Amino acid sequence: MSQDPLQRNSEELGRLLEAHGLRVVTAESCTGGWIGKALTDIAGSSGWVEGGFISYSNRCKQQMLGVDPALLGEHGAVSEPVVKAMAIGALARTDADLSVAVSGVAGPGGGGADKPVGLVWFAWARAEGGVRAEAMRFSGDREAIRLQAVVFALHGLQELVDGG
Repeated sequence: MSQDPLQRNSEELGRLLEAHGLRVVTAESCTGGWIGKALTDIAGSSGWVEGGFISYSNRCKQQMLGVDPALLGEHGAVSEPVVKAMAIGALARTDADLSVAVSGVAGPGGGGADKPVGLVWFAWARAEGGVRAEAMRFSGDREAIRLQAVVFALHGLQELVDGG
């Protein structure tokens, strides 16, 4: 097994998903497909990865994932209601059992007082029902923030599988 923490986390998650007979789908904004890449870097991932959406723009979030424009208008892309809608939308458009959605401000620009650089919202959902969201504030440059977001998203999926 690799010593790379990202690969190790992906391998552990893959074993869990396989053991439970579950498939996952990703809905990514600020991570730009990195979660999907981390998962599909693992040999055998076709057994537990359903697919992924890179929905960077608000228009893509609406068109690909069915996010209500009113949610985006009221709360902005980096918000709990939007990541929940992304996670639910990804499940509705696939045969996956679990989803993870991510939207954040990776920087170096684009942040503000209410949504600073490093703020990332996550949502994890089950096809059978139930969605959980959490916000984190990461530090570092764009690459560091995005990497931390990927690792956190993978940990959240592990908890979702372990929790039931």
